[in-house]
Amino acid sequence: MDFILIVLVGISLAVDCFAVSLAAASSTPTRRMNIALGLGTTFGLFQAGMMVLGWLAGSALVEQISGIDHWLACVILLIIGGKMIYEGVMGGEERERRDCLLLPTLVLLAVATSIDSLGVGLTLAFVTQDILLFASVAGVMAFFFACAGAMLGGILAAKYGEGFEVLGGIILIGIGIRILLEHIAGL
Repeated sequence: MDFILIVLVGISLAVDCFAVSLAAASSTPTRRMNIALGLGTTFGLFQAGMMVLGWLAGSALVEQISGIDHWLACVILLIIGGKMIYEGVMGGEERERRDCLLLPTLVLLAVATSIDSLGVGLTLAFVTQDILLFASVAGVMAFFFACAGAMLGGILAAKYGEGFEVLGGIILIGIGIRILLEHIAGL
């Protein structure tokens, strides 16, 4: 896979991090830098780690399902992308105003924003062996998107938060369709 596709995967997964960071920073605007670094670091590590975990699980299954792997990859990405679009359109979950830098809150937010990365990692086991590059790019993108979201904070949260999640879902669906079409066309 080309590097542009790897970056697009990283960006699409980082959109949740951006939206969550927007909301978190809007609740405590005087701590934006602390929130940016705390969320960015945690989200980046979880995005990369969950992707590797998903890839490891998928790698164990590759031999058993190699004949239908492209279909599975497409379906998984369609489901994850559809979920992101649905949550973006429906407004997602109600966000509470609390200290997002407490360890339990950080971990919960990181897990919530990296579940999609686990699914993408599972999918990548069917199409690539270069998981470290994917995971590193996803982690870096999550870090930067979370930092950017926190720095922008309350200014953009109410207006654009869900729109970014919808865009991420559309990108994942497009990648899923591309994987299927490449396999069908023998590219």
